[in-house]
Amino acid sequence: MFDHTSRYANLETATLTTEDGRTVIYVRRRFPPPVDAIQIVAEVTVNDPDRLDLIAARTVGAAEQFWRIADANGALNPFDLTATPGEQVRIPAPGM
Repeated sequence: MFDHTSRYANLETATLTTEDGRTVIYVRRRFPPPVDAIQIVAEVTVNDPDRLDLIAARTVGAAEQFWRIADANGALNPFDLTATPGEQVRIPAPGM
């Protein structure tokens, strides 16, 4: 259902039968891993006009992997990580 690099790739699917008899297949909720369980390999300083996808492209090698950095920093809103220039952003080890 999802690309193997997606944050949703390993989630289970579930089904729901509606009152009118339709079956809806959906992906179960994703819970981010605990921040202290993620191995950190670097920290980078946010510069203006950095975006998380640009940081991911430079550090992780793929812009669409921005969610790994958000997880490593405990950010539910990835935009919060680049809102303040000068802040440090933790970069996770590959595959974390």
